[in-house]
Amino acid sequence: MRMVDLIEKKKDGFKHTPEEIHFIVAGYTKGDIPDYQMSAWLMAVCFQGLDKEETAILTKEMMHSGDVIDLSRIQGIKVDKHSTGGVGDKTSLVLGPIVAACGVPVAKMSGRGLGHTGGTLDKLESIPGLHIMIDEEDFVKQVNDCGLAIIGQSGHLDPADKKMYALRDVTATVSCIPLIASSIMSKKLAAGSDAILLDVKYGDGAFMNTIEEAKELARTMIEIGDSLGKDTRATISNMSQPLGYAIGNSLEVKEAIDTLNGHGPEDLLELCLQAGSHMLIQAQKADSLLSARKMLQEAIDSKQALRTFCAMVKAQGGDDAYVRHPEMFPKAKEVIPVYSQTTGYVKDLKAKPLGIVSMKLGGGRETTDDEIDYSVGLILHKKIGDFVKKGDVLVEVHTNTGLSKELQKDILDAYEFSNEFVNKPILIDEVLS
Repeated sequence: MRMVDLIEKKKDGFKHTPEEIHFIVAGYTKGDIPDYQMSAWLMAVCFQGLDKEETAILTKEMMHSGDVIDLSRIQGIKVDKHSTGGVGDKTSLVLGPIVAACGVPVAKMSGRGLGHTGGTLDKLESIPGLHIMIDEEDFVKQVNDCGLAIIGQSGHLDPADKKMYALRDVTATVSCIPLIASSIMSKKLAAGSDAILLDVKYGDGAFMNTIEEAKELARTMIEIGDSLGKDTRATISNMSQPLGYAIGNSLEVKEAIDTLNGHGPEDLLELCLQAGSHMLIQAQKADSLLSARKMLQEAIDSKQALRTFCAMVKAQGGDDAYVRHPEMFPKAKEVIPVYSQTTGYVKDLKAKPLGIVSMKLGGGRETTDDEIDYSVGLILHKKIGDFVKKGDVLVEVHTNTGLSKELQKDILDAYEFSNEFVNKPILIDEVLS
């Protein structure tokens, strides 16, 4: 069997056998298949797709390319959450603590930044000293001790996805439903949780542009989870604009801390309360969405969720003083305002170009070797539905390298205005199970 023949087979639109998919995954994981051939195959899949059977087989092969974690030593029903990613998406930093504070163990493995979206691990590493690589024994102990752990996948857990994930990021092969579904579900299934809640986003700031694509991805992942006996559900959420007001690693961590303190952005809080309510039901901690929401709100109001986040940070070697005193985070050298050139209601706010601006400031990666500048990013002052006068501040740019005219234009071009009143967008359209 030769990789070049399999590339050509998929390029021509033919279906792979299980043996061929095993050959591809095992060969690339071991290093027998080089990056350039795997890149060609990934691009062929983007153009020709994989059917349900191929996607399920690919997921299982990736899942079993390394260790499969046994979380049976953690008491209670373990519920994992995964977001398909979006600009300003710091949901896990809020959702994990509030759910764990309600008595549901959250043993979560997250990823780094992918394309124009930020990664949960990159955000967490803006907290000095925090380790995202923890061995399985300490991972289990930490979840039993404080109810929450958010870590990176080890080299032994789904190594096939770890290599493919990094390669897709730099070869324009991210936005492909079978590849996204197999990547997410192979990690989730290998991580060993009993139930999975997926936050599948659509819109300009997400990898799925339309609600139809988001539903297709959600159904694909639900079918994979159900086939392996996992209670898998999905929220379909709107990412037509950035989530919250902060874009950039430490800026987003501070916004998450604000939310755990009870005064975060309305859209971020609402998404976490809705998603968390479903997680409590999956974990059999609540029998209705209303009672679950009350439990989550109480976890915030009592500061138990904040204490849970502090405990997680401390357990993973981080300085929890930064959680209690977010003003300690290093600041960028300059904060440069970008002013509105017009008057009217914000009709549209394109998230993707703002994510790209943050990346170009140093807050994300264009290549796998890029270093992250945790202090840079954007703070939005106006979002969809807000009224703006000419000369109002639209965005504050936190930068260590100044702000070029090109990037300033990209920010202004992300905004679209209307003379008529504009409603704020619906956040969650549907829940699939």
